[in-house]
Amino acid sequence: MNNFIDLEAVNVKFKIYRNPTPSLKEWFLNRFSGNSNRDNVLEFYALNQINLKIEAGTRLGVLGLNGAGKSTLLKTIAGIYYPHQGKITISGRVTPLMELGAGFDAEQTGRENIYLNGSMLGFSPTEMKKRESAIEEFSELKDFLDLPVKYYSSGMYGRLAFSIATMTEPEILLIDEVFATGDAHFVEKSAKRILDLVERSQIVIIVTHNSQQIIKLCNRAIVLDKGRVVNDGNPIEMVNFYNQTLVNK
Repeated sequence: MNNFIDLEAVNVKFKIYRNPTPSLKEWFLNRFSGNSNRDNVLEFYALNQINLKIEAGTRLGVLGLNGAGKSTLLKTIAGIYYPHQGKITISGRVTPLMELGAGFDAEQTGRENIYLNGSMLGFSPTEMKKRESAIEEFSELKDFLDLPVKYYSSGMYGRLAFSIATMTEPEILLIDEVFATGDAHFVEKSAKRILDLVERSQIVIIVTHNSQQIIKLCNRAIVLDKGRVVNDGNPIEMVNFYNQTLVNK
């Protein structure tokens, strides 16, 4: 299958409430004075008119300052956010590596969360059963898998989440700052796993503040600023543009 991603004039808009919990007095004053609550709401575009075509074979790095829209772009491609305007067309199975373990149930065991998290990634219980032993081995949790995850340390939690998320055959791989999780031994092991996934994926999109990783892993990069793509091209050129235009501005 010819995998691709096509974003056409995509906008994602968020609202910020300046006073999300007004007092009873403020509520009555606004209600009976005719004042609108619109002054208390700030709308902004996290993504603004994004036009982006990504074809098979692309390893795309995404550069931008905090708040530029990098993670929003990945979450929109993953289907977590829906655009307010525009169109997204995707051919291929999307595997997101971001906010690992966000869907875990703290009261359930690690083993039960393998199946819960697997279903959120689009896998059936039968498919996860085939992956269970490999996840157990890679996470190195052994008997801890039968304890509720609320008793896990942050390192154990991260190891299980990473092991579940990367036990897949990706076509389109989305990576958001997951290059380090757990102790030094597991960081090295997980870095090798990510490199293997990158090599096997048809399309890879990487969000990281480490520009050297983008230069090393990517064959294309874009620069985001205030929700817009302001440059697109060779990773080395884009890193230089980003540093000179935004970081050192």
